[in-house]
Amino acid sequence: GRRSLFVNSVNTIGLAGMHLEESQPLLDYLYRHSQRPEFTCRFRWSAGAVALWDNRCTQHRALNDYHGHRRHMRRVLIAGDKPYLAQDTP
Repeated sequence: GRRSLFVNSVNTIGLAGMHLEESQPLLDYLYRHSQRPEFTCRFRWSAGAVALWDNRCTQHRALNDYHGHRRHMRRVLIAGDKPYLAQDTP
């Protein structure tokens, strides 16, 4: 029941009910805020490592930091709770 915002610099184009000139500074602030060190996890790959995350509450930024090595990746989508949307509130 907690309110939330889903924003990321790849998919967010603005905030509903606001002109771009109004929403862009706020979005820029939220993007910078979400990238603060205390909110980040730097995964270090090693042989046999497995990484999992929930895209509903995590922003993923892939780095090509495995030069000379191959990674095997699989994407799994799991049916779950409907994401909270602001327009879903009464």
